Amino acid sequence: MTITDHTTTSDLDAARADLRGRLLTDRVLVDLGSPGLYGRTGVFERVYGAVDAAVVRSQADLDAEVLRFPPVEPLAAFERTDYIASFPDLAASISGFTGDDRTHRALLAARGRGERWESFLEPADLMLTPAVCHPLYGLIGDTVPAGGRMFDIVGDSFRREPSLDPMRLQAFHMHEFVHVGTPESAKAHRDGRIPGMRALLESFGLAIDVVPANDPFFGRVGQMLARNQVEQSLKYEFVTPVYGPEHEATAISSANLHEDHFGTSFGLRTADGEVAHSACTAFGLERITIALFAAHGTDPDRWTTDVRAALAL
Repeated sequence: MTITDHTTTSDLDAARADLRGRLLTDRVLVDLGSPGLYGRTGVFERVYGAVDAAVVRSQADLDAEVLRFPPVEPLAAFERTDYIASFPDLAASISGFTGDDRTHRALLAARGRGERWESFLEPADLMLTPAVCHPLYGLIGDTVPAGGRMFDIVGDSFRREPSLDPMRLQAFHMHEFVHVGTPESAKAHRDGRIPGMRALLESFGLAIDVVPANDPFFGRVGQMLARNQVEQSLKYEFVTPVYGPEHEATAISSANLHEDHFGTSFGLRTADGEVAHSACTAFGLERITIALFAAHGTDPDRWTTDVRAALAL
């Protein structure tokens, strides 16, 4: 690492620490004692709710079917997504106690000695949901009607990615608008929503660029998948310079083409018998909210009239 790189990294860490400090000091977020996990105060929820409501208004023309999912999904459904093959470092399972009194006493004894006691728990056949759309595909049925189907989905997502960067949370919410249909209709959904998404985010007073991107695939094979994702223009991110123009901008939303990945995994077919394709546009609700506090300050009542109007604050 060169001195310049080290200086840049140190400056970025300082900028992240400064934003985190302001959010905590001004009681926008509450530190829960683990990196990337926060409680949210009334001022955060006020802006968060306004962001989500603005997102819903901007996508109302889709007339999408509304679905809301819990923060966990069955292991069997998770397996069909193949997520563990691509992102094992981000996944997290749920365990529960199924032992008898003797095992419980052993657990308590280990706990009393200050030892880790999680080994006394057994897998519960549940996973913390890493992507809000996961539970959707098993509910669609075998055949997608002509014209496809459109879904409005919000849910909790969890990714084991502890960080002191307030823009990188372990637990967060995505508001996604998912289309399942033909290759042409999926691509049309993804591409057609990009201009409106950019205009919405810019109306919040955020500087936005739309850039090709890739997911954080794991390992050597993941590096190849990431390159392919960029080369095939499957993912675009809406990024904003949360930490200043001298540092890499941060993604706050995305537009994604899944191709036939979920159609193949869940046996989804179009009306003409072909494998269904899917695409989604995704708004990172916490990231957009925190980007607003970073750009405009922690008191929404002092934001500009235009920004307040765009958010109906």
